[in-house]
Amino acid sequence: MDDVIIGLEVHVQLNRLSSKLFCGCSTDYHNDPPNSHTCPVCLGLPGSLPVINRKAVEFSIRVGLALNCRIEQQTMFYRKNYYYPDLPKGFQISQYDFPLATGGHIMIKGEDGERNIRITRAHMEEDPGRLVHAGTIDRAKYTMVDYNRCGMPLLEVVTEPDLRSPKEARAFLDKLRTILEYLDVFDGSLEGSMRVDSNISLAGGDRAEVKNISSFKGVEKALSYEITRQRNLRRRNIRVVQETRHFDELRNVTVSIRSKEEAHDYRYFPEMDLVPIRVADWVPNVQASLPELPDARRDRFREQYGISDDHAKSLTSEIKVADFYEQVASRTDPRLAAVWIADVLKGELNYRSLGIDRFSPDHMVEIVSMLASQEITEDGAVILLRTLLDRKIPSLVDTEKPGATKAGGQLSVRVCDLVGSLGLARAGDQAVRAAVRDAVAECASAVSDYRSGNERAINFVVGVVMKKTRGRASPAEAHRMVQEEIEKGS
Repeated sequence: MDDVIIGLEVHVQLNRLSSKLFCGCSTDYHNDPPNSHTCPVCLGLPGSLPVINRKAVEFSIRVGLALNCRIEQQTMFYRKNYYYPDLPKGFQISQYDFPLATGGHIMIKGEDGERNIRITRAHMEEDPGRLVHAGTIDRAKYTMVDYNRCGMPLLEVVTEPDLRSPKEARAFLDKLRTILEYLDVFDGSLEGSMRVDSNISLAGGDRAEVKNISSFKGVEKALSYEITRQRNLRRRNIRVVQETRHFDELRNVTVSIRSKEEAHDYRYFPEMDLVPIRVADWVPNVQASLPELPDARRDRFREQYGISDDHAKSLTSEIKVADFYEQVASRTDPRLAAVWIADVLKGELNYRSLGIDRFSPDHMVEIVSMLASQEITEDGAVILLRTLLDRKIPSLVDTEKPGATKAGGQLSVRVCDLVGSLGLARAGDQAVRAAVRDAVAECASAVSDYRSGNERAINFVVGVVMKKTRGRASPAEAHRMVQEEIEKGS
């Protein structure tokens, strides 16, 4: 997609803070009734004055540093003037000429390998309220407004137009979210935690901006739709109009909502109730408090545990998964643990739409240790994972004995008890050899085909062995024994 040009504006809600950006209202509003977390300041009532939340500035500096930005010596706030029902003041307190952070970059996995995506700026602003439409935005019979979100601290991260496909845009957002979670500045599971404005054009044409997309999947779909729409217009020799559009997630289309505003339309001027802030002196202390970030942790995992780069990337893509892996790797074979957590456990969790906290590190340690000591087979380990995730604990397991308790609402049992009750213990050599002899005797046709040069025919015999041992034999070991048995009889 060489002709596709995409830039993103990502609004990150710093919802780990306990109070809003310019007032003392609580940020913990998500489960409360509408319009119950407001005050004269966030509603912009006459006579109210904003007071900056120092912690919000520190959080924003943390993000700027993590994005490799330059933190400016001094920053200040402006009034961004426009009217919209969710903006009770008639203006938004934002930043303009003096943003907090500029000139950053992060690396993502692009369509053709690693790509460096430049970040123009990261600036602070307050969140407007939330409009709730009775239907889609262009067909709603009425709209309600909830001002609980008014004044929530936002950091807007603006990229250069360096992205070349919807897939790359999704990769950038995934990487940004991972960094933010490592910094512990926001909870990405909450409504409104990240909202995206996507600017997209085809080379040589005007751009469209798709506003307020609330999901990463939505960003991908909206951009894909826009590429198709703009290419169709170009084929018909119709000019693409510079405009603001809305993505309708029910119909998976974008609809025009207004012509695109320029900076002068907002009549920016300095916020006279807030003085400029000199933040240069804050940077050393904030820098010293930064945690280990995803790329650094990935490099350490490779070096410390000797795992592959792909596994290290997978394990560090979520901070909870990385923490889980370290708990397991410190107590068992780290390489084997990496394979089973990155390739198997994550897949089983994704299939069930579950998080890593649904599985116990203790259980993972037991399963990996039993695999390492060859007490169970790989098939048996998968059955154990699925049984624990689905909570299908056999009645034969005594859940009243020590080590089998309910913790945090999740039944915890000893894996060794499950192995016994499910009959997953690895079959001994004698049992496997007996199964091999029987399988070779029963599969005369497949044996004959193998001896005639059809090497794949042996797989049928191996499958019979696995069936006879109920999956408790190692496929590789069974293959070796079958081959020996056939050659011995030839």
